[in-house]
Amino acid sequence: MPKRYTITTALPYTNGPIHIGHLAGVYVPADIYARYLRLTGNDVALIGGSDEHGVPITIKAKKEGVSPQDIVDKYHAIIKKSFEDFGITFDNYSRTSASIHHQTASEFFKTLNDKGEFIEETTEQLYDEEANQFLADRFVTGTCPKCGNEEAYGDQCEKCGSSLNATDLINPKSALTGNVPTLKETKHWFLPLDKHEAFLKEWILKGHKKDWKPNVYGQVKSWIDDGLRPRAVTRDLDWGIPVPAEGGEGKVLYVWFDAPIGYISSTIEWAKRVGKDWEPYWKHKDTKLVHFIGKDNIVFHCIIFPAMLKAEGSYILPDNVPANEFLNLEGSKLSTSKNWAVWLPDYLKEFPGQQDVLRYVLTANAPETKDNDFTWKDFQARNNNELVAIFGNFINRVVVLTNKYYEGVVPKPSEFLQVDEETLATVKAYPEVIASSIERYRFREAGQELMNLARLGNKYLADAEPWKVIKVDEDRTKTIMYVALQIASALATLSEPFLPFTSEKLKGILAFNKNSWSDISTQDILLQAGHQIGKAELLFSKVEDETIQFQLDKLEASKKANEAENKTTEPQKDIITFDDFTKLDIRVGTIIEAEKIAKTKKLLILKVDTGIDIRTIVSGIAESFTAAEVVGKKVTVLVNLAPRMLRGVESQGMILMTETADGNLVFVNPDTAVNNGLQIS
Repeated sequence: MPKRYTITTALPYTNGPIHIGHLAGVYVPADIYARYLRLTGNDVALIGGSDEHGVPITIKAKKEGVSPQDIVDKYHAIIKKSFEDFGITFDNYSRTSASIHHQTASEFFKTLNDKGEFIEETTEQLYDEEANQFLADRFVTGTCPKCGNEEAYGDQCEKCGSSLNATDLINPKSALTGNVPTLKETKHWFLPLDKHEAFLKEWILKGHKKDWKPNVYGQVKSWIDDGLRPRAVTRDLDWGIPVPAEGGEGKVLYVWFDAPIGYISSTIEWAKRVGKDWEPYWKHKDTKLVHFIGKDNIVFHCIIFPAMLKAEGSYILPDNVPANEFLNLEGSKLSTSKNWAVWLPDYLKEFPGQQDVLRYVLTANAPETKDNDFTWKDFQARNNNELVAIFGNFINRVVVLTNKYYEGVVPKPSEFLQVDEETLATVKAYPEVIASSIERYRFREAGQELMNLARLGNKYLADAEPWKVIKVDEDRTKTIMYVALQIASALATLSEPFLPFTSEKLKGILAFNKNSWSDISTQDILLQAGHQIGKAELLFSKVEDETIQFQLDKLEASKKANEAENKTTEPQKDIITFDDFTKLDIRVGTIIEAEKIAKTKKLLILKVDTGIDIRTIVSGIAESFTAAEVVGKKVTVLVNLAPRMLRGVESQGMILMTETADGNLVFVNPDTAVNNGLQIS
């Protein structure tokens, strides 16, 4: 057994707040794992921090017309507070702009450089002549050479997940100016991954074939099988950690190199604060190192960072990297740039006191083996049908009945029947069952086992029916309620990794906070007879339809805004002659009657006074206007359009309309009052 655990979480870019994809992929499972380990008496360091040197930060700064430091200061504060409010129990949450990180990363680079672990090469990099600068990978877009995605970045294709070099892109363009970049020579330091290929094959492909997740192992194997190549550890940028070597002027450490060192610098920062020695957490073989990341970071944490640690020589390697797949939102990929996300600060504001609901739903729907989908309807169903109807219902009944029958005092049991003994024995088995799932990084499974314990309690009460038995057998009722209270006490402890706020509240209701994880299995009594509990409080509240509709409306507004932003002006049609135009007879008219065509979404039957006659026109405008809204409207009518039958009605012309960027139809009509029948020429 390890003497200590170092648990790291992927460092979020400080160019925006945290959303549910981050939580489901990294932070909720890491926090469950850390909380469980602490409950079982382990020495745990849960380490995190903000990644403040990524190119996305400089892009954000350019868009907002501020400095990169302004961006990282703003979002680091937002992210850190969100994590605290959501209950992520970091032992230390640092930032890569901190001086301790600059010092740690610089020393790490120097150590490897002094040992000759880097190679220096002059290569051709993409350069924007107009911007007068080399282009970092995220400043280049183009076509992915592997899947054909035309919006791939210079470091990665987000469609197929392939890691790329900017020079791999087909038809590359500068994200700064839109120009086609040129190639220009520049010198950089490279980590020769090919040198470490044999070690990585032995360590991962042989050593972790059975205990790493198949999605992680498969991606790593694919990389190694494809052959590893040297990878640059420096970049031509002015935002980041300056390269501490001769010839490093105007260059910084590449973000993928300095960011994982952030785990080490954050640990050092924590150890200094609490008066500990940091080195055992990174350098002793009796420490278990676990990285929680998303699948887009697998290559960095399973190949590149281990190669860096191995090259340095004094560090341990990760025991596991339980990376998750991606979480989608309402059937579409999460996108921060398109505002297609559920942002954590918004959730905390709009669902006050309901952190555990989101934690539970994200755990129950975690993308552990494949991409998964978050929907607001599922959120509502899991809250109402599981947290409220199962967990909350059981606790409420137990506490209410205990107060009703015994004024809140745990009753002394009489004789135990077989069902009571079997139920208590089953409760004792749950810590091991849940622990087994957690230790194998199966958090969905573990969360459902917790809910199964609540189901056990509900079934026990429903079968025992103490509300009926109390009328005929008070001694039997005392035993029933005693057993139910033991289940409630077990839930209070075992729920802590998954539902920490609920666990704290439940312990307050039960007025008991002394049970450890192992007590559930080893102690026959969790709540002593004669113990006084508190009054009932609802642990969860029902989520109503209007609350869910509000969230769906927000997403729909984002979708329409994106469509409007991306909508392009139609190109000019083919040239026509003046004679072609004069064939069109376009006149001013007035709609005098309107009605919806039954069983259609778009069609209205209009009676239009064209000045030359009153005619019927069928128009597809019912999604933008009601029949009542259009009566009396001045309109522009193409009157000499050949008639045609639409849903059994002959349409004798066409109303001229245009469409706004967000898809709404608008009448094209005169801006002053004119008579019907006047021609437009």
